Amino acid sequence: MTTVAQNRRSRSRAEADRPLARRIGVRIRAERQRAGLTQAALAGDRYTKAYISALENGLVKPSMAALNFIAERLGLPVTRLLEDEGPAWTRLEADLRLAAGEWRAAADGYAALLEADPSPSIRPELLRGFAESLCRLERGTEALRAAAESAMLFSSAGRQADAALARYWEANALYELEQADESGALLRRILDDVAGGLEVEPDLTVRVLIALAMIEARDDQPEKALAHLERARSLVPSLDTRKRALFLFSLALNYRELGDLEAAMTSGTRALAQFRASSADYEVAALENELALVYLGLGNLSRARTHSHAARIGFERLDNERYLAHVAETEAQIALADGHPDVAIERANEAIRLADATGNRKAHLSARLSIARAQRAGGDLAAASETLADAAETARSIGRRAQLQVVLGEWAEVKAELGDLAGAYELSREALAAGRG
Repeated sequence: MTTVAQNRRSRSRAEADRPLARRIGVRIRAERQRAGLTQAALAGDRYTKAYISALENGLVKPSMAALNFIAERLGLPVTRLLEDEGPAWTRLEADLRLAAGEWRAAADGYAALLEADPSPSIRPELLRGFAESLCRLERGTEALRAAAESAMLFSSAGRQADAALARYWEANALYELEQADESGALLRRILDDVAGGLEVEPDLTVRVLIALAMIEARDDQPEKALAHLERARSLVPSLDTRKRALFLFSLALNYRELGDLEAAMTSGTRALAQFRASSADYEVAALENELALVYLGLGNLSRARTHSHAARIGFERLDNERYLAHVAETEAQIALADGHPDVAIERANEAIRLADATGNRKAHLSARLSIARAQRAGGDLAAASETLADAAETARSIGRRAQLQVVLGEWAEVKAELGDLAGAYELSREALAAGRG
């Protein structure tokens, strides 16, 4: 009887400890992922990967010895793993990380919050933030699932404006997965809803128009793309409040570290409002780059240069190297069209450096293609073939079919010019297969 009673008490204590164990486990996982460590690396030579997994899933309650070891491995005070920050701050921090462009940290935060089984009213908001951070990280498949569920939940709750924003990120994910037709249909649905009286934030309409312009430009419809972009430009005010937002964000984090959560919440909420206001700066700069590409497509190099210069100034002010990679690549295309292949190669190499530093695979591939075109224009067909071979290998490895098709088509032409007709034929066949895929 004594053994049975002891077992019951043990099970009772385990049940009582489970919420705490789960909370600590979620925090350990978030901090481990933020530090870029695997479970095995965190376990070191003292524990096992299985034990760390059990901790992160809240299956066991860690001892203080284990917590001290883990905190030391993560370079954190042990109180960081134990303190009860409360869901309000955790949610605000994830939103702030997203607004500040710290997308990996934001994704980790949203993932942890979603694992904690949030209320039905909060879940679609977390999913939408998660979808945005995943889109920024070019994780299209995961982003698509999160955005689609978010849109469905918002619609079911009658929150149509929120659903529209979730659909925007769903469209982004579809575009990332090279499903442009489905992406365009969702974006046009948002515009139709707005035209029908749905009230949304002005920046959403601007974002939708820019995204549609990208699709139209890709489909060789520069006039339609230009119409979307000019309409977007008329809607965008230029607000320079991001520096204040970054200051308030830093202040909020400092308050949090000092344990003053009330002050952290106050500063954090103000920072989030400033970030949202300053989002127009990003949209203006992105809009300028898209206008540059459209005018390039129309052959108006003077207007293209004017808009690309404005885009560069905008993204340099925002310190956004990820999008600066796209701007540098746009400048490479303009230089090439203007008959300056050396300048084109210089700008494309800048784009590659920025793209590699920020994980921007799309800009990296586009820049490789521009370098090959410049080499071809300069008569160095062997170098162009080698560059295109590297670009094709990269495109195959990351599954970017649309860019792969373009690269293979160009490479086939270079092979033919070099006299390798058999090689050109094989590349043309692969390009057609990529297009069908």
